Parts: sequence; structure tokens; C-alpha cells
Amino acid sequence: MGKRMLRSVLVAAFSAAAAMGLWAGFSGEKGDVRADTSWPAVAASTASDTSWPIAPADGDVRG
Repeated sequence: MGKRMLRSVLVAAFSAAAAMGLWAGFSGEKGDVRADTSWPAVAASTASDTSWPIAPADGDVRG
């Protein structure tokens, strides 16, 4: 009897928590300001050298 009651209490608590989470998810305001997630048209660059290093044509990377 004790295990059955504990199981019932746990199921009731889980169900209540799930219902509260679902209810909180639907109660968001419709006028929320969303973050600006767009990329800028032209990237601002402050570095003078933005290229990748290039290996010599003969493949000798020791210099």
C-alpha cells in the first residue's frame, strides 16, 4: 500500500509540474522584443591582414 501511494503522489507531482510548464510556455507576451539576428551587410574589419597563410609552391614549409 505504501509503494502504491508513493507512486500516486509522484505521478500527481510530475503531472502538475508538466502542466505548469506547459501553461507557462503559452503565457508569453505577444509584444516581446526579439533579438536582432541578422548579419550586417558589410562586415567591419579592424585587422589589417585577414588572409590565411599560404604555403610555398615547392611545398617546403621550413622557410
